Amino acid sequence: MRWVEHETGGYWDFCDFPLQDATDEMFDNFPVPDPDDFDYGAALEAAKSYGGKYGLYAGNAGVPDVLNSNGRIMGVEDVLCHIMLDDEAAMRFIRRRADFQLKMMERLIDKCKEYLDFVWLGEDLGTQIAPMISPELYRKQIKPIHKQFADLANSYSLPAIVHTCGSSSWAYEDFIEMGIRGVDTLQPEAVNMSPAYLAEKFGGRLNFRGCISTAGPLAYGTAAETEQVCKDTLEIMMKVRGYHFAPTHQIQDNTPVENVIAMYNAAHTYGRYR
Repeated sequence: MRWVEHETGGYWDFCDFPLQDATDEMFDNFPVPDPDDFDYGAALEAAKSYGGKYGLYAGNAGVPDVLNSNGRIMGVEDVLCHIMLDDEAAMRFIRRRADFQLKMMERLIDKCKEYLDFVWLGEDLGTQIAPMISPELYRKQIKPIHKQFADLANSYSLPAIVHTCGSSSWAYEDFIEMGIRGVDTLQPEAVNMSPAYLAEKFGGRLNFRGCISTAGPLAYGTAAETEQVCKDTLEIMMKVRGYHFAPTHQIQDNTPVENVIAMYNAAHTYGRYR
């Protein structure tokens, strides 16, 4: 990665892709961690230390995250081409990484099951205007991987939530079929991702977390505009079961502090607690 500075700080950006234009041999020899390399006892002690004060989860938005995480290793263009062309060596590597993640998660859940509340998964499946890949290709190449993680969560009676950026609601029926309970991020400016659309199509069948855009009034509007969009979102989403008020992504450093305060005050003023 490289450090990219800007006026308020900086961020790490991926710039080196070791499996870009890789040969079959390079895919097969590229190292993947071993589930035995991790200290699950330490994870258990950490879970105990919270004393039930927080909701705890196994996983994160990068698990299994086939398109994004492998894109950081071989480049997004290569990932999309390999998946489309069903390249044997590349798909073997993708599944090998997912298998490691699955086995690690299984051991973590088994060790900490008394303290865990849910499983968090991730897969960015949409651009702002359309799916990243066709639904047919998703169901052929990626859904079987997702189902393994959903099955694991369900086997421990843990609800699973999936982080999905962009226009991703096209995959939600597949999520429901797999037993996924919730979806996270929910960028309202993307196609078929508005609160009204999500509530109408999936309300009562999925829990929702997000919908307050970090690229909308929160970042570029006034405190009054921020309050209004939060109020409007709550009025729509509170009519269906299981809405978790949250920004779509991490609040960015171009966001006025007064807008952040207005956002959370709106949740207290107009929201409900169950």
